Amino acid sequence: MADIGEQAMEVDKQPIKDQQQAPAARTYELPWVEKYRPQFVRDVVGNVDAVARLQVIAEEGNMPNIILSGPPGTGKTTSILAVARQLLGPSLKDAVLELNASDDRGIDVVRNKIKMFAQKKVTLPPGRHKIVILDEADSMTSGAQQALRRTMEIYSNTTRFALACNTSTKVIEPIQSRCAIVRFTKVSDADILARLQVVIAKEGLSTTKDGLEAIIFTADGDMRQALNNLQATHTGFGDITADAVFKVCDQPHPVLVQKMLADCASANLGEAYKGMKALCDMGYSAIDIITTVYRVARNAEGMTEFLKLEFMREIGFTHMRIGDGVNSRLQMSGMLAKLCKLALASSSG
Repeated sequence: MADIGEQAMEVDKQPIKDQQQAPAARTYELPWVEKYRPQFVRDVVGNVDAVARLQVIAEEGNMPNIILSGPPGTGKTTSILAVARQLLGPSLKDAVLELNASDDRGIDVVRNKIKMFAQKKVTLPPGRHKIVILDEADSMTSGAQQALRRTMEIYSNTTRFALACNTSTKVIEPIQSRCAIVRFTKVSDADILARLQVVIAKEGLSTTKDGLEAIIFTADGDMRQALNNLQATHTGFGDITADAVFKVCDQPHPVLVQKMLADCASANLGEAYKGMKALCDMGYSAIDIITTVYRVARNAEGMTEFLKLEFMREIGFTHMRIGDGVNSRLQMSGMLAKLCKLALASSSG
């Protein structure tokens, strides 16, 4: 009886042992955005002038309070973390306080957490300062920003502030006047392509020319988006082809939009409406369609410069209305009619 009991216990134990081993065998891949994040300022892609200014700060060590302003995915946070890493070296953990938009950054946090950090004694190399990094600073409340400006002055001898934001105008003027503003712009297509090719070579991916063009088109100057789209397409489909990219990113195919604009340029409203209706029936929202229409029109070829400018103006007005919430199919139909009217006027003129 004892033997049977022991055997039963061993049988019961077996699955538990397997359960404990299973998670260890499974490995999760790091997102490529983190895996290939530049560690030094000189490795940041694009925005040559802004990166050059930050490189000088990283080498000389005299860091002012700075605002890094620009669209998402252009390297603002990466740049300031790289500067902090180069300036502080091993003291990075103790001498940097990073607060993101996801953290609570109300007036109490500025009065307590940031003030406590500014008062904290940290042994640093000569000429170096503690750094407070406030990401998405434009989403801080006005009260918190007002409390911050005094803190910036009082502790300027020991602590410097770096604020990253999408639009610097949402940061109150007293803080703007206390900071040097470094402006980032969208990363150029050539820079994105060069970086993608480095990642592709390291990961050993199979790509096509139109697949890479599709990734660059969907990214629209956002390096983070480009790497995420590349990884998502590789995970979902393996090979990087244009169709796979547009399926993963779920954006209207620019070839369909191009045909729709070509029909407008030849004043063929019926065909243009059919193209727009087909895109709507695929489930794309008005904002998705109008964004792609704008980007395709901006790069359109075979259209006179005057007509392209007139098209861009009408598309811009429609984009504004859809952005305000008037996103019915009627708006899109009206835009197509106006584009056809412009094409007729241009050909008769």
